[in-house]
Amino acid sequence: MASLMENLIVILDAECAEYEKLLKLTLAKTPVIVSEDLNELARITDDEQLQLSVIQNLDRKRDEALKDIASVLNRDVNTLNLRKLIKIMAGRPSEQRALANSYDRLIAAARQVEMVNARNSELIQSALDMVHFNMNMLQSAKAAPESANYNRGAYSAGASLGIDRQSFDAKQ
Repeated sequence: MASLMENLIVILDAECAEYEKLLKLTLAKTPVIVSEDLNELARITDDEQLQLSVIQNLDRKRDEALKDIASVLNRDVNTLNLRKLIKIMAGRPSEQRALANSYDRLIAAARQVEMVNARNSELIQSALDMVHFNMNMLQSAKAAPESANYNRGAYSAGASLGIDRQSFDAKQ
């Protein structure tokens, strides 16, 4: 049982370390989003994907370790989680403390990643809103009123005010 607990704690510590690496990447993404550096954003996103695959592997290992512990403790594999295991380990205070510390660090790191991701999501949404606003401005400029000039056949020959329909500036 002790080796199973040690294995679980090692896995939790490794998972926490990987979440901390993910947090650094997520924090690095914020100024890149603000500066609109799409190449760097793509690079960071690729690095995040690699980090997430490492975390998913550790998550599977953690689930396997919990299943092994559940079978040794004769507990239901589907209902045993880390919180319940921490309570069950009350008879072994040193293992309980180590498990609780690893669990708390993991939860804190995951919450920090979640908060920074939420902030980055808001920044991206703001950038998209600005793009939509600019697109609407361009479209409304195309629909600018025309001058009231008519030709001999009583057809409108007026030009649009404020925009030259023949040119498009992609940098705008």
